[in-house]
Amino acid sequence: MTEDLALLTAVEMRAGYGAGDFSPADVMTATLAAIDKHNPQLNAFRIVDREAALAAAKAATARWHSQQPQGLLDGIPITVKDVVLARNWSCLRGSKAVDPAGPWAEDAPAVARLREAGAIPVGMTTTPEFGWKGVTDSALCGITRNPWNPDKTPGGSSGGAAVAAATGMGALHIGTDGGGSVRIPAGFTGVPGLKPSFGRVPAYPASPFGSLSHLGPLARSTEDCALMLTIMAGPDNRDPHALPFDGRDYLRDLTPNLRGKRIAFSHTMGGHKVDPEIARLVDAAVALLAELGAQVETPEIAFPDLKDCFKLFWFSGAYRLLQRFTPDQQAVMEAGLRAVAAEGADYSLDDYYDAVSVRDNFTRQMQQLHQRYDFLVMPTLPLPAFEAGFEQPQAGDDERWSDWTPFTYPFNLTGQPAGSVPCGLTEAGLPAGLQIIGARYDDLGVLSAMAAYQQRMPTQFPPGAGSR
Repeated sequence: MTEDLALLTAVEMRAGYGAGDFSPADVMTATLAAIDKHNPQLNAFRIVDREAALAAAKAATARWHSQQPQGLLDGIPITVKDVVLARNWSCLRGSKAVDPAGPWAEDAPAVARLREAGAIPVGMTTTPEFGWKGVTDSALCGITRNPWNPDKTPGGSSGGAAVAAATGMGALHIGTDGGGSVRIPAGFTGVPGLKPSFGRVPAYPASPFGSLSHLGPLARSTEDCALMLTIMAGPDNRDPHALPFDGRDYLRDLTPNLRGKRIAFSHTMGGHKVDPEIARLVDAAVALLAELGAQVETPEIAFPDLKDCFKLFWFSGAYRLLQRFTPDQQAVMEAGLRAVAAEGADYSLDDYYDAVSVRDNFTRQMQQLHQRYDFLVMPTLPLPAFEAGFEQPQAGDDERWSDWTPFTYPFNLTGQPAGSVPCGLTEAGLPAGLQIIGARYDDLGVLSAMAAYQQRMPTQFPPGAGSR
């Protein structure tokens, strides 16, 4: 266990509170010190509510001293991505077009459940405008930077959340994922993150990107992701698409044992180019899965080209989003977002139903694959983090963020659970991610596989992480 309280996992924090080794006030002081240390350079937060967090930590300390903690997360510092409602904080969604006046009187379901369990929101993390792309920068907040190399992007759109997780600026972090927005920054910053099954975590208000969008956890350990999902999956009748609540305790039920599990390994998901260093690190990670007892095969899988299908849903969602705003408001939005929305306006009803058919067929293909295999694994991303402040690498011919994320967005189309775990560093010291995809609704299986891998390959911290 680290001596820096800011870098403890939430599971370790709970154990320390119960044993009287330290208090929520101690942890919050260390967390705020980490924010003071790292945020000026890395820009992970739009809001830090220091006074409220300290007051809540003191109240949690009193409850632990009287052996009456409020819930599973009493006194645990968390963050909220700036596209998710948290009462009393303006939710600007990374945009100058949103009126800060609010009102901001309501918690989103995930925030409400975490508060009920005693978690303490510390601040709102940065996102690109309306979470529209796979990196984190905006005219509202500026550029968020990678803690392994501040010249590089942390990815996005939950980039602020991932940076906060990697550096000790909070223990548990709410992300959203409509095309990889939890897994992309998890991969680029070297932390575990999970996109749960669609509907597992109730959402309100609905995303403009519809059923592509999921809410999920980012943290410093898979166990913390499981703990967080246990709470976030609590019921809320504001989401008509939420799965029936089954009361599962994902942390208690974790079975980090891969012996006998059947794994299909796809190096390139149909021939996408993968950076040689990323390929080497992912190959080594898959070899470790086999060493841990998994039955790994590399079957020939005829993956369809899904880019146009995904773009229809994503770009038309952007078009629908912009229709909520006046021309003057749209004029202050990022040019790239407006360009994507303009493309979305050109799709026809026939185009939409063609995309629905492609999506249905791919979902069916994955369901059939999981009749033979427990998990599908592949790189989270085909490249290491690139220059901060750009939508795509400057060397290459990618036009949009979806061009360099071919391994993440397909599983938003299917709604399957998919997690990313860090699997080593390139020679330049940048993280790589291993993506583990499970059958629909097998969130526990994916978390268990992630936990098994992390028992041998725990999360590494960037140089200088923490409060000291």
